[in-house]
Amino acid sequence: MAIPNIRIPCRQLFIDGEWREPLKKNRLPIINPANEEIIGYIPAATEEDVDIAVKAARSALRRDDWGSTTGAQRAKYLRAIAAKVLEKKPELATLETIDNGKPWFEAASDIDDVVACFEYYADLAEALDSKKKTEVKLHLDSFKTHVLREPLGVVGLITPWNYPLLMTTWKVAPALAAGCAAILKPSEVASITSLELGEICREVGLPPGALSILTGLGHEAGSPLVSHPDVDKIAFTGSGPTGVKIMTAAAQLVKPVTLELGGKSPIVVFDDIHDLDIAVEWTLFGCFWTNGQICSATSRLIIQETIAPQFLARLLEWTKNIKISDPLEEDCKLGPVISRGQYEKVLKFISTAKDEGATILYGGDRPEHLKKGYYIQPTIITDVDTSMEIWNEEVFGPVLCVKTFKTEEEAIELANDTKYGLGAAILSKDLERCERFTKAFQSGVVWINCSQPCFWQPPWGGKKRSGFGRELGEWSLENYLNIKQVTQYVTPDEPWAFYKSPSKL
Repeated sequence: MAIPNIRIPCRQLFIDGEWREPLKKNRLPIINPANEEIIGYIPAATEEDVDIAVKAARSALRRDDWGSTTGAQRAKYLRAIAAKVLEKKPELATLETIDNGKPWFEAASDIDDVVACFEYYADLAEALDSKKKTEVKLHLDSFKTHVLREPLGVVGLITPWNYPLLMTTWKVAPALAAGCAAILKPSEVASITSLELGEICREVGLPPGALSILTGLGHEAGSPLVSHPDVDKIAFTGSGPTGVKIMTAAAQLVKPVTLELGGKSPIVVFDDIHDLDIAVEWTLFGCFWTNGQICSATSRLIIQETIAPQFLARLLEWTKNIKISDPLEEDCKLGPVISRGQYEKVLKFISTAKDEGATILYGGDRPEHLKKGYYIQPTIITDVDTSMEIWNEEVFGPVLCVKTFKTEEEAIELANDTKYGLGAAILSKDLERCERFTKAFQSGVVWINCSQPCFWQPPWGGKKRSGFGRELGEWSLENYLNIKQVTQYVTPDEPWAFYKSPSKL
């Protein structure tokens, strides 16, 4: 597919089905991470804009054109959105790349997943009609009970910058499928395609207020959304420290949250792997995909010492072969990290690892042929101790640290030696061993003989400081539903006879 030349759209805030200028008229620059140039501006919402969006969402839930829709009716909107996204795939992928820095073919793959995700939740929205009212069997004949699945209400969705439109879809699609009215606050670092989703919703005729999109800074737009008394739930994907702030603010109103936070996932490699090159490629993909900016990145390679020298030698050869370039170039496999702040943060992690005694086996600096842009070589760090920062903290960049082990017990201990619990991978020919590790891993996701494949049908989420709650699959739909018990006394002419009637005293 040809990469189109494209002009950055100049959008406003998407509120109540139309484009509106922020009340304070503030805007933020869009910086292309590949060349560090300002390529446009996004609107910066504040508390006043949040309040307008919340009122529009409440109004949408009261109106018949959204609040009284069936799942089948909502499915039509979701399928229309999917079709329009597919129609605009080349443009959306290009916008994603110049905003985020990921290679264009990765961005195009993300857009395919966006389409599939909206279609999947359209199917679940239709299926919800048959499950909306479910009978519950009781042990007493004088009562009958059923459960209603209803939209939770107005939901605030706060999304990250590493998969801008895809992470938006992970939240927007199930929220709309459930019948909620959603307010999206994407990361201010990469918001272009999320705003384009607003234009798509306008084009397909999504009822006003069903989805509003507010770009802006976290403390100016995100915080007021979290603490707004008329927002019924917050779903957040992002950093651990921000997740703590959101959870604390939401707790003041006893507001439910789902949190998908950071990770420091292990990939455990045994000496009985099926094929050396296949295992090496999965190790690279698990850490360097999306420029290393993945919350579930298997960035801790835990390798059996009997195979370590051979494996690392081949890993080094493969790493040197990765094409680092402008992400719009053909066959680019590693682009820039998202921003100057992230660039400096990743390099500081690398320098600290060296200061603490680790060895930079490869990388650790800017590629020599790229003088501008936030590029960092894929980096492999060995001689790592479990007390080191590089072992314990999420880098969110193309950095892999390595440690060896002798026994299964040692490998399990090392794998679980983290405050996080999002993903974990094992590469081994022994499937019984893989099953033992599946049970032992303290994580929400396990990969066997692979790393990082992600689908919209299974659940996604972690444990420990990687957060709680699940996205994707049917589990995500449940996040946006209120389960209401309805119990009826079926013999109203018969007294309950708990109290003595005054007429019989």
